[in-house]
Parts: sequence; structure tokens; C-alpha cells
Amino acid sequence: MQLKTILNRVQKYKSFVYGGVYWVEGASVPTVEVELHARRNSRPVCSVCGHRRSGYDRLTKRRFEFIPMWGIKVFFLYAPRRVDCPECGVRVERMPWAAGKHRLTESYAWFLAGWARRLSWQEVAVAFRTSWDHVFRSVEMAVSWGRAHQDLSGIEAIGVDEIQWQRGHKYLTLVYQIDADCRRLLWVGSSRKAKTLLRFFRWFGRERTQELRYICSDMWRPYLKVIAKKAGHALHILDRFHIMVHLSKAIDEVRAQEAKELKDKGYDPVLTKTRWLLLKRPENLTSNQETRLADLVQYNLRSIRGYLLKDEFQLFWSYISPYWAGQFLDKWCTKTMRSKIEPMKKVARRLRKHRPLLLNWFRAKGQFFSGIVEGFNNKAKLSTRKAYGFKTYYAAEIALHHALGALPVPKTTHIFF
Repeated sequence: MQLKTILNRVQKYKSFVYGGVYWVEGASVPTVEVELHARRNSRPVCSVCGHRRSGYDRLTKRRFEFIPMWGIKVFFLYAPRRVDCPECGVRVERMPWAAGKHRLTESYAWFLAGWARRLSWQEVAVAFRTSWDHVFRSVEMAVSWGRAHQDLSGIEAIGVDEIQWQRGHKYLTLVYQIDADCRRLLWVGSSRKAKTLLRFFRWFGRERTQELRYICSDMWRPYLKVIAKKAGHALHILDRFHIMVHLSKAIDEVRAQEAKELKDKGYDPVLTKTRWLLLKRPENLTSNQETRLADLVQYNLRSIRGYLLKDEFQLFWSYISPYWAGQFLDKWCTKTMRSKIEPMKKVARRLRKHRPLLLNWFRAKGQFFSGIVEGFNNKAKLSTRKAYGFKTYYAAEIALHHALGALPVPKTTHIFF
């Protein structure tokens, strides 16, 4: 079977035919050139208005890179026609295999974008003997097309969080759809200010915002203010993950401070190597850790009292009724405020302040939680690490949408990978 026959089977263009196929002698890598010709009596299409017009003249031949075959580079050769359009003037014709002045065929760009989901952009460039810039432009094209054609209807639950993407407290605000039937990245914004989240709601639109029923977030004050202002009708949920993170940080702070004090008094071994012992959930402790913890409980340490308060708080999540969960929360906060453990008291004050949002977790019946969001955040951080960081915000935005956006792709006559 000849190469021309294969191309006619997998990549046929209307009003154009394949001509001669030539092996390029002296090329640095194995290369094949395939000529393309317009069909006889066919009229070129204006690249601006899309109407068929009469021809004006013909330009010199241009090379368009196609998907490599068997490790052999393939280029299309075609001399574009110019059209005499009464509305747009003299324009270069529209070519179905490439857009504008791009030298990559659209098939090859989608091919590179597909592999860029699996490998880093540099690895894709090396594997297919192309440049990093070509891979980036391909991914950019795929993201632009996908975001223009994605379906944003029926979104009822979103999660809002931030990740650090560069040193120096540089953050990205990420908004995810977390409905049971569809979970994906919706929007990326630079920094984590109130203005950032306001930009999301402007992009999302007032009608779609009114359809939201659930919103998950952490306790970052700018997010709380914007969500209350723009989507106050939705059930705003502060869930288990973020609360337990604050409790764990408080216990770690108490343990570090108390360990230093004991070391100064000559009791060095008491809290040595107990960090994860106090941060782990009881069911995850090993037999040796359980024995060590039983020995520690004998001491009247602030770290142990804080650990017991944290362990007691786990009962909060076992409630079903928001009313009784609220009663337990009030009693626990009162008990913690009397503990004289300042980091734990700070957490209790924070929980009292956000009491209504905490109880929304029970009103939502535990259907939505930010653990989904944290899972997406880990994938987002993996994309950043895989690329060894991004120098520009735009590149980070493109990469995250490509990896996590579940963006649609156009239907093709053949799948090349």
C-alpha cells in the first residue's frame, strides 16, 4: 500500500488531492514530502468570511508538518492561492489542514496535545523530534478550542481552593466542578484575593451562579466574603478536611513548644519522635506507636490534652442532625477554651466564628467535601512538578486546563494514537 493511499484513507481533505510523494535526500532526519493540489475547477475559500471566491494569484510553496510515520517526518507541500473577495479584499485562501500562518497541520497539533496529557511537554518534543514551542502552541490550541466548546450547563456544586505555584507566596485560585456526574477544573485565576474570585463569578455569569446549590471552600476570608456576596443562596460548606488540618497544626505547635521546654528542663526523651504519633488517627497507629502513646498518656502534658481534644472532636462528624452537631460543637468549644492551650483555643474561636458554615456539612448530608478538591490540587501540583515549574502564569493556566479541565476534542476521521 502506497503512502498516498494511506493518507487518502486516514486524512482526506475536501477539494484537495495528494500529488507526488518524495524522499528528501540529505535531510538531518528521515523526511518525506507530499504534494497537495487543489482539484480542478475548485474555487478557493476566503479565510476571513468563509465564502468561495474567484482566484487572484498563487503564492510560493509552503511546508506544513504532518504526523510522523514510523519515525519519519512528513511534510505537506502546497502553494496557497489568494482570493479576490469583494467584502474582505485580497486574502490567502483557507486551507483545511492548517490555520493562519501556522506551519503545523491541525492533525499534528492535536496529536502533540494528546501526548502532552501523558508526558511532559519537553518529553513530547524530544520523542517526536519537534520543539517545545510547537508542543506548547498545540496545547494552547487544544485548550482554546475545548474551552470555547465546553458545556457549562447544569453545574450545581463547585469547590474553591488555592495552590502555590511559585516561590514567594505566589498562588493560583482554582475553581472545580464537583458534581457527582462531572468533576473537572472550571477556572484558574492569578493570586488568591477577593478580586480573583470576583473575576470567576463574572466569567461564570449570573444565570449559572443562580443555579449553584453547593460551594465548598476553606476558611480563607476573601473567599468567604465573595461567596457570601455573589452566591449567598447556595449552601456554603466548610468540611472535615480543612477543620482537621487546623487542629493538626495546633497540636503540632503545642508539641514543638512543649518539647523545647522539656528539653531545657532535662526531660528530652519524653516527646522525642512523637510528631506523627500525635497527628495520626488512632486506627492508623502501629502496635509500637499504640504502646508509646499509652505511655505518654500517663503524663499530664499539654500535647496529650490537645491530642485528646482532637480525638474527641472526631465524634462531631458522626452526627446526622445539624442541631445535635451544633450542640456538640458548642460544648467542645467551651471545653477547649477552658483548656489553657492557646493554639487549641485559637482553633475553637475560629470554629465558633464559622459555626453556620460548619453545620452546612450536615445539611448537605456529607455529599460534597473538599477532599475532592484536594485530590485535584495534588494533580495540579504534579503537573507543575512534572514541568519543573512554569515561568509565566499563562503557561501554568494552559497546562492546568489541559490536564484537569476534561475539555472536549473535535471528532476526527482517524485516531493517530
